[in-house]
Amino acid sequence: MRCPYCGFEDSKVIDSRDAEDGVRYVLRRNPQRAAEVAAGRNDKVQAIAKLVARQNAYLAEHPRASVAVAIGRVRKKIEQLRLSTCFSVSSMERTLTWPRDEAAWQERSKLDGCYCLKTDLKVAEATKELVHDRYKSLADVEWAFRTSKSTLDLRPIYVRKESRTRGHVFVVMLAYQIVKELAACWCELDMTPSEGVKELASLCMTEVTIEKQTTINQIPAPRESVRQLLIAAGVEIPLVLPYSGTKVYTKKKLPEERQSL
Repeated sequence: MRCPYCGFEDSKVIDSRDAEDGVRYVLRRNPQRAAEVAAGRNDKVQAIAKLVARQNAYLAEHPRASVAVAIGRVRKKIEQLRLSTCFSVSSMERTLTWPRDEAAWQERSKLDGCYCLKTDLKVAEATKELVHDRYKSLADVEWAFRTSKSTLDLRPIYVRKESRTRGHVFVVMLAYQIVKELAACWCELDMTPSEGVKELASLCMTEVTIEKQTTINQIPAPRESVRQLLIAAGVEIPLVLPYSGTKVYTKKKLPEERQSL
């Protein structure tokens, strides 16, 4: 399928050069993004249709209601959704109509999913595919910074020495590598690392004492969702674990604190 505006094919990267200033323009039309934009525009149309239906019903039930007010409401909605170039609103015998300008509608949808990258790199330095891939990788960089700052608590930090700051950032980067690896392992399961870790939290361990002498930690068979996560991550859990007698509590409340309350 070709873009009706620029004529190049979906998903195909096109390289164009300006002879005057030597600037290269790398063009592409993303069919998935084009479908998303078209779906969003159709959602706006449905919102306008619902408003027109409500206004027509109100005008029919209230003979003294103002048609001009109803037209103003629909026109305001069309302007808010930035579709005033495609739709107009009028009335005929107290019934609102909103015809669509097909030429304007087609013109508006011509650039759906299209974008252009500008670079001064020569073809010998970077092919059009390399320029495009580097641009797309910016999303991964942004995701890395966003994950490090928010999910992994890179900031704010309350340390004053340089060595401690470096140590904190180093630990966060190690955690990011784990998150990145889990994201790659679980991408086919359509599950984010945070969702997967939350699902794994349901995997528990049972303390089993045999004849009041031997105590072991037995891991029951995980449910199917947890099993799929472990398989995708290449993790094989043992059936039993040795019992050390060590008790680990969270930061919520220790047993002594609960008893004192």
